[in-house]
Amino acid sequence: MSNIDGKIISTKIKEELKAEIKTYMIKPCLAVIQIGNDEASNVYISAKQKACSEVGIYLKHIKFDEDSREIEIINKIIELNNDEYVHGILLQLPIPEKFNEEKLINYISRNKDVDGLTDINVGKLINNKKCLVSCTPQGIIKLLEESGVSIPGKNVVIVGRSKLVGKPLISLFLNNDATVTVCHSKTNNLKKFTKNADILVVAVGKKHLITEDMVKKDSVVIDVGINRIDGKLYGDVDYENVKNKVSLITPVPGGVGPMTVAMLLCNVNTVYKNLNKRKKFFK
Repeated sequence: MSNIDGKIISTKIKEELKAEIKTYMIKPCLAVIQIGNDEASNVYISAKQKACSEVGIYLKHIKFDEDSREIEIINKIIELNNDEYVHGILLQLPIPEKFNEEKLINYISRNKDVDGLTDINVGKLINNKKCLVSCTPQGIIKLLEESGVSIPGKNVVIVGRSKLVGKPLISLFLNNDATVTVCHSKTNNLKKFTKNADILVVAVGKKHLITEDMVKKDSVVIDVGINRIDGKLYGDVDYENVKNKVSLITPVPGGVGPMTVAMLLCNVNTVYKNLNKRKKFFK
């Protein structure tokens, strides 16, 4: 068994980004829109701010109160869409229930949608067209590539069908010529499917859902789950008992998590280059 170390891989990616961004005359800019004061969102935005500063990206934090009108937020998104010095826009989730999440996300320009959540980018991904891709799924594919795991022809089982992870992963693996099976809360006999996986990805949010008897020997296991219990983090996979049966596995924490932020930075850089191809923003 070997760990897939997301910290090492993400650090390498960030160092490469930092070197590239140093050659730019103008810093890339990521605009993060926050509605309300969700405690977890504050933590995630601070982590994004730290990561951005490490590679030379400017993060613009735009905060709205919960009692803001939806039209105010829409107008700000439109303003950011039209600002040539903003190279990425994301709506920090979750947002208060009174707001229409899908509506707000789809006001973001597909060309600056660094979370890859607009309907246009989701549709392009399904059709294997060039687009901005959701960060966690993109990070999972990058982890596998950097670890020397070949995807074409592999039996891939994804446990979880969320719009942030499971659904984009289906398209990414299909686009990489894998044979994909998706399991979810209504799947009968989950073990029957997970036992046949060459690559197993688990993104449910349930501590130790996957046990040693549910995985194939020498398979690759990607644990996306983060479950905080009594101040300690656990994955969706029973890591201690599974690790000796498989060839590669991601730990929690330190596996997929660092890659999500790294891919966000990569998406901002991609937008910067796409928007500035004809401008003298490069040294």
